[in-house]
Amino acid sequence: MHLENASVTQHRPVAGAYRELSFETTRIARETRPGQFVHIRVPNLGESVLRRPFSIYRADGAVISILYKEVGKGTRALARLARGDTLSALGPLGNGFPTPADGALPVLVAGGYGVAALYLLAERARSKGVLFVGGSGRQDLLCAGDFEKLGWQVVAATEDGSQGFKGRVTGALDEWVKSGLGNRTPEFFVCGPMGLLRAMADRAKALNVRAWLSMDRHMGCGVGACLACVQRIRLPSPPGAWKWARICRDGPVFEAGDILWDDREDG
Repeated sequence: MHLENASVTQHRPVAGAYRELSFETTRIARETRPGQFVHIRVPNLGESVLRRPFSIYRADGAVISILYKEVGKGTRALARLARGDTLSALGPLGNGFPTPADGALPVLVAGGYGVAALYLLAERARSKGVLFVGGSGRQDLLCAGDFEKLGWQVVAATEDGSQGFKGRVTGALDEWVKSGLGNRTPEFFVCGPMGLLRAMADRAKALNVRAWLSMDRHMGCGVGACLACVQRIRLPSPPGAWKWARICRDGPVFEAGDILWDDREDG
């Protein structure tokens, strides 16, 4: 973990209100692993002192990139940054995704800009797999071409039917499962809204396969000190035992079977 003043190298629109921000670091980019995040202090926010967490989308040499959507005060301030501006970055933070198991078929499932947390995994995986990416409409399908350039199959789903499968991304996944999985066992890697994470945990349990979920909770410090972003996690023994895990430090990635959801203890 390093605290650095990073210089903006590129800031470009991606689609609709989504943007990609790239900045140069000394050590953060070189030490980043798939699924980790960076905590940014957004300049020009006045009284707002808390950092904002962003999944690391790319880590190329000394440069890292994040994807974000301009939706509120913080991201509007972020959108004003230009090449040469500086920001304070803390990272890389958290425990990310494990390497896909040998012989397994890596299946990435993303909702909206949850796709950002999955690109490095696709880039560094030893074998190619399938990316399922979903959103409300075409404008929410981000960076599919980047995954295709890596040799991954991309399956898109939109709730309004403007591109790909009409419906939720889990519906597209269900159709794919029904078509037959061949002789490779899928291993799921998921990032997106909480509803998607829970739905994929259910599917992994039904298929008796492993799923790794990148949890999304509001964070304060980002380093495990404030206990603002906790999640109940099963303990191996005794039966029924659990603990509070800090998403920012113990996660954000957890194995689906270890998670105890807020309103049902059977996960």
